[in-house]
Amino acid sequence: MTSPKVFLTAEWRKLALAQYAVDKEILSKYLPPHCELDDWQGKYYVSLVGFMFIDVKLRGFNIPFHTDFEEVNLRFYVKFKDGDTWKRGVVFIKEFVPKPAITFVANTIYKENYQTFPMKHVWIEQKHQLEVDYHWKNRTWHNFSVIASSKAEEIQIGSEEEFITEHYWGYTKISTNKTSEYGVEHPRWQAYPVKDYKINADFGINYGNDFSFLNDAKPDSVFLAEGSEIRVLKGKQF
Repeated sequence: MTSPKVFLTAEWRKLALAQYAVDKEILSKYLPPHCELDDWQGKYYVSLVGFMFIDVKLRGFNIPFHTDFEEVNLRFYVKFKDGDTWKRGVVFIKEFVPKPAITFVANTIYKENYQTFPMKHVWIEQKHQLEVDYHWKNRTWHNFSVIASSKAEEIQIGSEEEFITEHYWGYTKISTNKTSEYGVEHPRWQAYPVKDYKINADFGINYGNDFSFLNDAKPDSVFLAEGSEIRVLKGKQF
């Protein structure tokens, strides 16, 4: 039986993540009140992330035709001090999904910035190689593809991969003085060693002029995480 605190359960699978170091001033206007930017060894990252939602349930129930779908998002990393505890979380610039009902629920309940576009994915699993490719159509088709080894490895403690994947809170800027917070629960993930990748995406079209310079930038890192079952908890505002 689903806990009353759990709003959504699902699996997040085959997460392709590309990290770009950006000037912290770019992120400041997107920063929710009461949160601080979280850095990795002095770098302030945005991540382009593509993955699959699988077996989605809202409050324990499947929604017909909305159980499995792609998501691509651009996010950055923050922390919030709750009493004596630092909570590490993410803020989404935009999130793309192919299902308008998901967009409606996320934007209405969590005040996120979801948009609905045609999307597709390709997974090719071979004995020694794994290919993962996410496509979305915003004016034209864009895609993010990764070729990796087929054997997943544990994410090392203290690694950049750990920093990127071990943020368990979502924060959204509601207004100049109000923030929305929700928690995400999942076990520690494994990652596949990346052999090659391609990013064919116009960041200006997708995420606005603030990020158009990323069209000419090379990611600081790219990795592919297997993912797991996840639980999204009911949110609150402060």
